[in-house]
Amino acid sequence: MRDYTTGIVLTGDARDKVRQRAAQHYAAGLSIRAISRALGRSYGGTRVLLLEAGVTLRGRGGAIRKAAV
Repeated sequence: MRDYTTGIVLTGDARDKVRQRAAQHYAAGLSIRAISRALGRSYGGTRVLLLEAGVTLRGRGGAIRKAAV
């Protein structure tokens, strides 16, 4: 549950709490998009929060194509 209003700039303690929550979700394996939906923030804003928390972002993943034969 959010303890802030969506659509406002997060500052101070509220930003610290959301930053920590985002980092915990990411460490648990959630994607940035899933975290942004859970927090009610934008993808870019959530990514910035994760970077501020010092999180090392995972690679994009996906299948690697083989060279044409």
